[in-house]
Amino acid sequence: MRTNDTSSPTARALLALEVIQAEPGITATRLAEALGVTERAARRYVGILREAEIPILSERGVRGGYTVGRGVRLPPLVFSSTEALGLVMAVLESHHDVADAADPVGNALRKIMRALPEAVAARAELVRRTARPVRDRDAVPPDPAITALLVQASANQHLARLSYRSGAGYEREIVVEPWAVIARHGRWYLLCRVPARDQLRTYRVDRVQRATELDQRFEPPADLDPVAVLEDNFALGWEFATDVLIDAPLAQVQPLLSRTWGRLEAVDADHTRLVGSTSDTPWYAEVLAGLQMPFHVVGGPELRAAVRELGERMRAAAG
Repeated sequence: MRTNDTSSPTARALLALEVIQAEPGITATRLAEALGVTERAARRYVGILREAEIPILSERGVRGGYTVGRGVRLPPLVFSSTEALGLVMAVLESHHDVADAADPVGNALRKIMRALPEAVAARAELVRRTARPVRDRDAVPPDPAITALLVQASANQHLARLSYRSGAGYEREIVVEPWAVIARHGRWYLLCRVPARDQLRTYRVDRVQRATELDQRFEPPADLDPVAVLEDNFALGWEFATDVLIDAPLAQVQPLLSRTWGRLEAVDADHTRLVGSTSDTPWYAEVLAGLQMPFHVVGGPELRAAVRELGERMRAAAG
């Protein structure tokens, strides 16, 4: 079994390797400070690297320190300036701060920029240092180690045990079949089946506190379309059921409402039915009002009340 433990000696040794590569000639004292450990521990991590046949060289004396021998450096990266700029822009669009060394993605991008020839990296480096993303206030980036473990468990078709914290703050242990990990509008979701309950579930990856890949295998549906299933699942299981008749043909309504709002079906040539659920009826009412076509709340007293209240507010606003 594998867990997302990043504090193991091996993980610390890899961090030590990264520090030594970034600062050739670094002393044991300085290495210990960078890792936040004792000198004895820092030397132990260097020993772990050497046991793994990674050539860590050391020189004694005032100017001595650790360096990485030949054979460990990455080969040169070959990007055009346009490709490098596109990479920076893609990271910005994913709401990562590319200038923040504490952000794992931003730090990785900084290393790539440093490895590129100056003429190639110039424009991309300017954007990396000066542009800033506008973060979704509600979106929380997931732990990269947990995300990687869930993706690996899905690829291996292995069950996973999660420690999951709900939006209300309740934490529970769940064993799931991780069908797919999906990034959607700045958030990461785990589409999975809970075997104990035979239920399909969608969990936010940023709310997974711990994850362990188990040895037991599972078989996902052969015709699985993860994105379609995710969007269908978003429209179900919320607190208040909704049933709306829209006075417009299906072809006209379909481009305006995603599957997350519910299931759309043609009633006849001029009418479409929307069946779903929501936990935020005022917001749902505002979306329906934004369609700019007549609609009628057929089912769902909570939604009907929200639509009535919205109409009264609009009438009062008009004087």
